[in-house]
Amino acid sequence: MSRKFSLEDGSVVVVIGSGAGGGVLSNELAQRGIDVVCLEAGPRLENSDIVNNDAEMFGKLTWLDQRIGTGQAIPPFPVWTCKTVGGTTMHWTASCPRLQAHELKAKSTYGDIADTTLVDWPLDLEELDPYYSAAEDRMGVTGTHDIPRLPGNNNYKVLEAGARKLGYTQVDTNNVAINSKPRDGRAACLQTGFCTSGCVVQAKWSTLHTEIPRAEQTDHFELRPESMVVSVSHDKRGLIDAVSYLDSEGQLRTQKARAVCVAGNAVETTRLLLNSRSDRFPNGLANSSDQVGRNYMRHFIAGVVGEMPGAVNLHRGAHQAGIVKDEQGNDPKRGFVGGILMLTVPFTPEIFAKFLYPGGWGREVTRSLENYDHMAAMLLHGEDLPQATNRVTLHPELKDDYGLPVPVVHYEEHPNTTRMKAYALEKGKAVYEALDASKVHTMVNVLPATHNMGTARMGVDPATSVCNPWGQTHDVPNLFVSDGSLFPTVGCENPTLTIVALVLRQAEYIGGLVKQGKI
Repeated sequence: MSRKFSLEDGSVVVVIGSGAGGGVLSNELAQRGIDVVCLEAGPRLENSDIVNNDAEMFGKLTWLDQRIGTGQAIPPFPVWTCKTVGGTTMHWTASCPRLQAHELKAKSTYGDIADTTLVDWPLDLEELDPYYSAAEDRMGVTGTHDIPRLPGNNNYKVLEAGARKLGYTQVDTNNVAINSKPRDGRAACLQTGFCTSGCVVQAKWSTLHTEIPRAEQTDHFELRPESMVVSVSHDKRGLIDAVSYLDSEGQLRTQKARAVCVAGNAVETTRLLLNSRSDRFPNGLANSSDQVGRNYMRHFIAGVVGEMPGAVNLHRGAHQAGIVKDEQGNDPKRGFVGGILMLTVPFTPEIFAKFLYPGGWGREVTRSLENYDHMAAMLLHGEDLPQATNRVTLHPELKDDYGLPVPVVHYEEHPNTTRMKAYALEKGKAVYEALDASKVHTMVNVLPATHNMGTARMGVDPATSVCNPWGQTHDVPNLFVSDGSLFPTVGCENPTLTIVALVLRQAEYIGGLVKQGKI
């Protein structure tokens, strides 16, 4: 029974965003009896709105408002995020590897690396482990909690065969938040191959299908879709007291709040904090350290495509039910620090046409596209290193349709990443060459950044971080960050599982503060 709260009700916790961070946190708080208003910029899709058509769903799910990329960030989409209830849990491959112990201690492990702001996380794997386990159980991650793995499709079988020929041993069908059997009231995967289009059968975990409905079954939750937050305000003590947003009709509304949790992704979380400046916080809310927006990180996204002797039909089956983890560890002898993952990916013909031969045309292009059914493909991503100069800022003049400053995403690849990417592409090529591929293509920059992290890093020192180890901002005790912006470093693994683990931990902490009357 979804509840309706008054705009004047200052007892509610306002959660901004409904994706992996905001959706899980909203439900957790509501289950604890804490009243929550969740503001989501995008619309709420019904299952009838989800279709097995990647191009159509791109338009329904993607955040299409203007953003500017500078440096090596790709305009006009320097980042790829979603604007819909469920956030990026609607458009993801459901890959859920854990971060490794050494990645949480990157500074201690890698040492001093020029032009980076490497730090250790303020918590270790042992502390995070029970929350990882809870997140895996909640999301139904295969290969954990006695949940069977998904079967390997042909694309996986090619990856496995080539990888084992090269001597790789850590090869399996991955830990994915996709039901391998009916579970948690949701169907098993039908292997339709449209994982990033919303999953019409609801086998893939998404907060739209799990967290939000469960929160609505309590008497402590209200979802307000199509609510674009423009600013967060505070009282004379510097404590958050309200959130202003534009509703679906474009009317400015102000919701009073006892606390605010921002889960808008690394770009929108930054934009909101910077746009909420005041006399007390002239550089932006919770930004006395000047760290808000800095240390922006993104996994490099590269691809390798092999034209194989026989038919593969890579589009059939779950997207990333296939992973090679042998290169995941840290081995500086390779010429870089950090690790790499190889994952299966079913690039669509549209993606191939755009990135296989960028700007190309003629018979060479068409011949490869005609050979689509014989193609096998993998995605490569590896650890990015934080740099203070990689950051999200606000354009000084340009405004979007909401009247908000347009975010500017600046990114320059660190030499460590450049070396890592070159190594990864060579290893990826070798996998398909080992199986006598007739041609192997490398795709250096496949997509806009989809793993966006680090712009409100957590730490113990308020001078060098934005939040404490629970995502509570140092400057404002009733303001929290609840998304991948918290990551001090990023490892090489997909971030969603870690985001969920962190917000489960954060929900415990907020619940304790509420019980103690501290917020």
